[in-house]
Amino acid sequence: MDKYLEIKREFERLENKDNSIAMAKYMRNQFVYYGIPTPLRREVYKEFLKREKKNKVINWEFLDSCYEDEHREFQSLVSDYLLTMKQYVIYEDIPKIKKYILKKSWWDTVDFLCRIIGDIGLRDSRVRDLMIEWSKDSNIWIRRTAIEHQLLLKDKTDTKLLETIIVNCFGTDDFFINKAIGWALREYSKTDSKWVREFIDKYRLNMNSLSIKEASRYI
Repeated sequence: MDKYLEIKREFERLENKDNSIAMAKYMRNQFVYYGIPTPLRREVYKEFLKREKKNKVINWEFLDSCYEDEHREFQSLVSDYLLTMKQYVIYEDIPKIKKYILKKSWWDTVDFLCRIIGDIGLRDSRVRDLMIEWSKDSNIWIRRTAIEHQLLLKDKTDTKLLETIIVNCFGTDDFFINKAIGWALREYSKTDSKWVREFIDKYRLNMNSLSIKEASRYI
C-alpha cells in the first residue's frame, strides 16, 4: 500500500473529535486536525522514518502528498521527516522546502522547516547569501525562516549573519517577525549572553519592545 495512504488510514483510526476541535481552535481554526497528540502521532510513523533514514533517499513525492492533505498532522509529519533526514537534504532542495514554507504557512511548520535550512548552512556557504536575501523578502514567513534558521546551532552560530538578518528585519510591527527576533536572540543568549546583551544595547532604539523582552529573558 502507498505509504501516505497507509499512514492516513492509521491517523483516521486514531482520530479524536474533541481533541481536533481544541487543536484547531488553538491554531485560530486555520487547519483541520485529526486530534492526535504529538507523541502518538510520531509513534505511527516512527518505524517508517527509521527505514527511510537507512535508505538515505528523500521521497519528495511522499512529502508532497502529505503537504497536500488538509489535516495538519501531515504537515507536521513532513517536518519530522525532514529533520530525521536532514543530513541528506542539500542546497538544491531548498526550493522544495520554500514551497512548504509558503503553503499553509504558520509558525508550527515554519519553526521546524527553518532548522533544515540551518543544517544545510553548516555544510554549504551559499545558504548565507540566500538567508540575507530572504531577510528582505516581502513574505513574513520567509523572513521568519531567515531569522530562525540558526536556532539551536549554539557555538556554530554565525553571529555576523544573525546580526545582518535581524537588522534587515527591523522596522515592522508584525508580531511573528518581532517574536522571532527575540526568540533567536534569547536562544543564542544561552551560548553567549554577552554578545546578546551588547546587541540589545547597540540596537535598542531600533528594536521592537517585544523583541527586547524576549531576547532579555535569560540575561
